Amino acid sequence: MIRALWSAASGMNSMQLNLDVISNNLANVNTVGFKKSRADFEDLLYQTTRAAGVQRSDGSQVPTGIQIGMGSKPSAVQKIFTQGDYVSTGNELDWAIEGRGFFKVLSNGEEFYTRAGAFKLDKDGFIVTSNGDRLQPEFAVPQTAVRVSVDSYGTIAALDAAGNTIASTQLTITDFVNPAGLYSMGKNLYRATDASGAPVEGNPGADTFGTISQGFIEQSNVDVVKEMVDMIVTQRAYELNSKTVQTSDDMLSIASGLKR
Repeated sequence: MIRALWSAASGMNSMQLNLDVISNNLANVNTVGFKKSRADFEDLLYQTTRAAGVQRSDGSQVPTGIQIGMGSKPSAVQKIFTQGDYVSTGNELDWAIEGRGFFKVLSNGEEFYTRAGAFKLDKDGFIVTSNGDRLQPEFAVPQTAVRVSVDSYGTIAALDAAGNTIASTQLTITDFVNPAGLYSMGKNLYRATDASGAPVEGNPGADTFGTISQGFIEQSNVDVVKEMVDMIVTQRAYELNSKTVQTSDDMLSIASGLKR
């Protein structure tokens, strides 16, 4: 019964973490470029009182044995990098990546990566994120430019009133072997880790890299209906584990009251 108490308590802790993950997903349902997370769990050690396959005294073999589990624990919280929905904004500095890849930005001298393509211009004409991090490679739009254009393959051009190109550069995007291994920094930024693999740069549309869509932003990939269903399942699982704690406590109370 004591074992049941600890097993149920571990289940309650696991469901609490699962609810934390679901809450963060729902909180970011309108965050541009946000990628939802999923909590993974694993069972704990088992207490083996009789191993499967052991020989009995009469020569017969035990077919299954006796193993009693000790509960569950979180094993990972994984980012799911499926594509979010695209929303047309008509803003020439809103860019979405269709397919694999990340925009590279420079923040405090360090390179980070993002799927949020809601860019702006700073006072010097450089293309930056909402937090002022410069898009890489850097591109400064001249003051005489009246429009900024970027094609599907990443060619950025500043155009004058006559439609002539007065400055241009080639945008590159970055991909990783294991995007789920990226470290989430907040502010829509990710940092490369040993688990993600080394960053691989390339032109949009080349090899496995996605293409660029100007005038669109990528919404969060959170499915609100699925998250609500998962929240209900998590709540019920938490309740069931709490009932197990109560039942174990009642059984202990009965056992302790045998001698009066």
